[in-house]
Amino acid sequence: MRVGVLEILRGDRTGHWTNKIWSSLIRRQYASIMPQAICVWCRQLGHEVFYATYYGQEDPKQLLPNDLDVVFISSHTQASALAYALAKLYRQEKTLTVAGGPHSKSFPDDCLRFFDVVVRDCDKSLIADILGDQPRNQVVTSGQTLQSLPSVEERMPEIRASAFSRGSPHFSTTVPLLASVGCPYSCDFCIDWDNPYALLPVDALEADLQFIMKNFPTVFIAFHDPNLAVKFDQVVGVLERVPHLGRKRYFMESSLSTLRGSRLARLRDAGCFYIAPGVESWSAYSGKSGTGPSSSGRKKLHHVVEHFKLIGEHVPGVQANFVFGLDVDEGEEPVELTKEFMERCPFVWPTINIPTPFGGTPLYDRYL
Repeated sequence: MRVGVLEILRGDRTGHWTNKIWSSLIRRQYASIMPQAICVWCRQLGHEVFYATYYGQEDPKQLLPNDLDVVFISSHTQASALAYALAKLYRQEKTLTVAGGPHSKSFPDDCLRFFDVVVRDCDKSLIADILGDQPRNQVVTSGQTLQSLPSVEERMPEIRASAFSRGSPHFSTTVPLLASVGCPYSCDFCIDWDNPYALLPVDALEADLQFIMKNFPTVFIAFHDPNLAVKFDQVVGVLERVPHLGRKRYFMESSLSTLRGSRLARLRDAGCFYIAPGVESWSAYSGKSGTGPSSSGRKKLHHVVEHFKLIGEHVPGVQANFVFGLDVDEGEEPVELTKEFMERCPFVWPTINIPTPFGGTPLYDRYL
């Protein structure tokens, strides 16, 4: 069969020339691993595969051929309206439409209004079932934790299409990797709140890193793990065994509770370039910050500021993630503490997130 795989990275077309430059160089580097894995699995099953990412560059319908038998469309919730519109167009052509990605996991019943099949959790056997049986009006899932993923070498056609320019890497080219799935924390706003942490095979991770360093020594490597290095020695041990050729190249997310003691020096020496811990709220989620579950307010601020200063001594790029506007945020204190954090840690890139009640999370259930 002819199979199309489209990942939607933004829900509208870029307008101003500055947005076009940003999207073509940076936003397209946000391509996910699972759509690329689906391409590999479909090829292994004997199908002809067409892959594209939409980051606002043109008519998304023109990125794939018209005569497809099956199309997989992945999107986040903010871009779901575009995914729905594309599904309606493909269904008019009698193409089997399959929804995946963060939005279908959070709102599968809504997706089913527009797609033939909605996928929540996925693996190769589920893809084989979809292509073989071609179900209709169903929400499907693998029902198990992902055990492995295709290698970087197997994903190279998709990596070239999503991250390279004219077949070659450029200064912002980033290769996505996963060392683990799930998360040990249960933050009520996160879609991974009930996904148990599981480390993927470290020998496969080492083989991927060796392949990248040998063939594309100038690219960045972005770990898409919700919380990298929970099993610190196993994961960072792999990074330490693979020479980074004197260039810092790893992007990662991790909790402050993981980034302690001698671990920061090990991350520095292994080539960590950018790290994004979550502070979340000054009044909640303190277990992730390593300040103790009851720590809050100014006491938490002092601990977090000192911790970020220590991280900044070892890692050149540091980001702090905040969730602003929770029910526990009362009065002026959350605003004043956030401002003080920015003043005391000017080297940190702060990102301020408004809480979004994604389906399937305790936050959604409570707000509903």
